[in-house]
Amino acid sequence: MTDTAARNGAPLWIGTSWKMNKGLAESRRYARGLADHLAGTAPPGVQPFIIPSFTALAATRDELGPDSPVLLGAQNAHWEDHGAWTGEVSVAQAKDAGAQLIEIGHSERREHFGETVATTRLKVAAALAHGLVPLLCIGESDEVKRAGESSRFILQQAAGALDGLTAEQLGRVLIAYEPIWAIGENGRPATVDELREPFADLGREYGGCTMGLLYGGSVSTDNAGDLLGIDHVTGLFIGRAAWQLPGYLRILEIAAHHAKAMCGQA
Repeated sequence: MTDTAARNGAPLWIGTSWKMNKGLAESRRYARGLADHLAGTAPPGVQPFIIPSFTALAATRDELGPDSPVLLGAQNAHWEDHGAWTGEVSVAQAKDAGAQLIEIGHSERREHFGETVATTRLKVAAALAHGLVPLLCIGESDEVKRAGESSRFILQQAAGALDGLTAEQLGRVLIAYEPIWAIGENGRPATVDELREPFADLGREYGGCTMGLLYGGSVSTDNAGDLLGIDHVTGLFIGRAAWQLPGYLRILEIAAHHAKAMCGQA
């Protein structure tokens, strides 16, 4: 049985972050190829999004075109609109460059750049204030998982970042569960059984009241269909499997097939 909310007309969110990869030329080629393939229409039941590097944000926007069905995101943004924040980019600046979505709280940002629950809360609020979609990333370490504390840990991360939001604001938030032990080049792909409990708990807390609950962590063309079949999973946040356009297009195709099957069950 698939998630009830996902069967009620909400799209499956299928996106990828390029991290610190791709220069302008490669970013343009990818975006141009994606735009040509989609020809102005997203796959039925699917909401595509891509998150390039800041330096390629405006160029990617231009290649996708003004009427693209693909949402464009930024990998991070500061919560202040302007000021003496050397090296930072504000939500307002990201929006000006074409961003419609802001990735917030990725585990790499938390580990290497001091991102905290408090700063994720500020960034979520800033994204919402500018009319952008906050994509809040949460996830636990292998140590937390082995202690049996996965659900408690990720629910605390989410609650801290989303504290104080109205129901309307919460309805404009995406949550991506990305267990740290399953992401990156050395990540171990999670099994369906390992993901059932975290998503059951996330679904009880946030299913139906957010824009979607995504899974990210060693997503591939081989496991995308199985991952989308987990209760309360309403999208995928993909890493290296979607860094080359054919891989991303294949996962979009898998998601469209899954969306069609869900419509048949509704």
